[in-house]
Amino acid sequence: FYSKENEGSWFRSLFVHKVDPRKDAHSTLLSKKETSNLYKIQFHNVKPECLDAYNSLTEAVLPKLHLDEDYPCSLVGNWNTWYGEQDQAVHLWRFSGGYPALMDCMNKLKNNKEYLEFRKERSQMLLSRRNQMLLEFSFWNEPQPRAGPNIYELRTYKLKPGTMIEWGNNWARAIKYRQENQEAVGGFFSQIGELYVVHHLWAYKDLQSREETRNAAWRKRGWDQNVYYT
Repeated sequence: FYSKENEGSWFRSLFVHKVDPRKDAHSTLLSKKETSNLYKIQFHNVKPECLDAYNSLTEAVLPKLHLDEDYPCSLVGNWNTWYGEQDQAVHLWRFSGGYPALMDCMNKLKNNKEYLEFRKERSQMLLSRRNQMLLEFSFWNEPQPRAGPNIYELRTYKLKPGTMIEWGNNWARAIKYRQENQEAVGGFFSQIGELYVVHHLWAYKDLQSREETRNAAWRKRGWDQNVYYT
């Protein structure tokens, strides 16, 4: 993705954050306890001839919702896809206050004439769209604004049912190998929509920086072991 604005030993593994395989819901075991943030990720497949118009339209409307204090949501990022799904836009929203904030925002948007007009105009530009509600992993930092320009990589994994806790335990150890260049933006798992899905969001200065950062991780003892188990 491209943003116009601004991824040891057994003894050491005993001392990192680990999720107990209890019978609690994954959302309770894996998400952050000190926050009640809920995230929504949107994937919009745009008609090729409409992509520029779509970008202009969203840039004119979506930041207003981000800045309006009456709406309990913030726009984490807007991206267009370079590699993967072509002519695609991706939006990531944060709802501070969890599900009540989400419902409050949705109810207000139903009466927002500008937004309703925006949605009507946008629908004529789309081929398809889908979304997911996400929670953030407890061992990742919360996504923060960063100086740009950067390229962003969204790596999506579909897990086998019942393996989410194991995934979380391995990545709680692995994430420490990916901090030197501050490339780790956020880690999320699906809560509503397609289940057993994990998204990792990374930021790099450019593709060459991505190559060098990823190669450096493979030279660190322990990284290969954690990746192997995921």
